[in-house]
Amino acid sequence: MNTVTVLGGPTALIRLAGWTLLTDPTFDAAGTEYQDGPVPVRKTAGPALKPSQLPALDAVVVSHTGHLDNLDTAGRAVASGVSEVFTTVAGAEDLGGGAVGLEPWQTRTLSKPGRT
Repeated sequence: MNTVTVLGGPTALIRLAGWTLLTDPTFDAAGTEYQDGPVPVRKTAGPALKPSQLPALDAVVVSHTGHLDNLDTAGRAVASGVSEVFTTVAGAEDLGGGAVGLEPWQTRTLSKPGRT
């Protein structure tokens, strides 16, 4: 079954053609405060699921890493535990590890033994 489940904010769980993807993981608790510029920002709602409730993920897609509302502290921890992380070139430099930075309009094919 192909589904998209919004988990809150920018975070969505996508199941498509046998793949499980997560977009912009944000899993910090409601009430978490961030100093992202001159004015503190407070998260008003928590995620629909805890990271421990997520299914096995094939990949994480991060639109950008420059704002904590698109990739918070707990979301970074989730992404670091997934073998395939796709983001912008600047985002890959920020995340390090195995994150793959893609230029605009560049594509990457997901593949694992037995499926593509």
